[in-house]
Amino acid sequence: MSAASAHSPKVYGWCPGALRPMMSGDGLVVRVRAPLGRLTREQGIGIADLSRRFGNGLLDLSARANLQMRGIRQESHPELIAGLRKLGLVDDDAEAEARRNVLLTPFWRDGDDTHRIATALSTALTAATDLKLPGKFGFAVDCGPTPVLQNVAADIRIERTSDGLTLRADGAETGLLVTVETAADAALDLARWFLTSGGAPSGRGRMKTLIANGATLPQGHTTGATRPQQTQPLPGRCPSGTLAALAFGQIEADSFAALAEQSPIRLTPWRMLLLEGLATCAPCDGVIFDAADPRLRVTACTGAPGCPQALGVTRQLALDLAPTLPANQTLHVSGCAKGCAHPGPAPLTLTATGPDTFDLIRGGTAADRPAHTDLTADALRRAPDILTQGT
Repeated sequence: MSAASAHSPKVYGWCPGALRPMMSGDGLVVRVRAPLGRLTREQGIGIADLSRRFGNGLLDLSARANLQMRGIRQESHPELIAGLRKLGLVDDDAEAEARRNVLLTPFWRDGDDTHRIATALSTALTAATDLKLPGKFGFAVDCGPTPVLQNVAADIRIERTSDGLTLRADGAETGLLVTVETAADAALDLARWFLTSGGAPSGRGRMKTLIANGATLPQGHTTGATRPQQTQPLPGRCPSGTLAALAFGQIEADSFAALAEQSPIRLTPWRMLLLEGLATCAPCDGVIFDAADPRLRVTACTGAPGCPQALGVTRQLALDLAPTLPANQTLHVSGCAKGCAHPGPAPLTLTATGPDTFDLIRGGTAADRPAHTDLTADALRRAPDILTQGT
């Protein structure tokens, strides 16, 4: 066991929302689930204004394409919610907000299969008051000609395969053929099967775990159609507009407002914003359009002092080490063993074990056995080659 894993960070088992925020080291984290992952110009500018007025002016893009407002003062939360409600960005209640955990490819077009299914699914989930799903349970709608969400966490997937639209439990090799009209109801049926099959003991659990434990899929989930190979979107011009990457998925409110002035914004799960229909974008502080930018080789959580779970500062070290990494290498710097910024294995991971010490893990998660221990931040800056020695 590493020193990092010996420190047991708190696992909440749920994600913050707008109506149910989470306390962090810099104040409340308020997560906005934009309908269909899209913000109009008015909504984008409005969120930036609310972030400056009631928070610390920093916005985070989550791995499920939601926007997080940071540093919200507890006494200001009711007024913030009133502002978000005026912008059409708040659900009726916290339970409906939590159920409406739908991620869709940001490249959808009005009236296409993804758009129609995601709209119907969001509506159905909001109305399904009987559905008591775990806080992290989510849906992915990825029905474009080329999939882009296969590497994004989701419990129930609706995607296009060689046989047509397919509903699939995460972790299962086979699925159920659906249509645009039946997909939403079938997804809710599968969610209820997950619950009745014991997928969420004590209110927690994920579909992939249930499938791995040998659960028998519902009747009809027999199509083994192949999925097209996923493409990895990169910053810059794309058919839907321009993808703007954010270092660590974070942007200042002023920069966010400047982007929203230029076009509607679609949120993505890749720490990028899609500037809808925009062919060129004016330079903006903290926004990356070059796929070769070294900042894109590193991921890092908020770290100390912003996160009370973090044992050390993360992002400045990641920025300092980024230019030293080979072009084909990536590094994850985590403030604790939870590894929130990159939950899965990474080629290189530095996990904080104290205010100025880190474990180095190669090819593993933030909690795995380290190849080196007790590396100081200064030592890593002086001799960054230790990261890749022997790889």
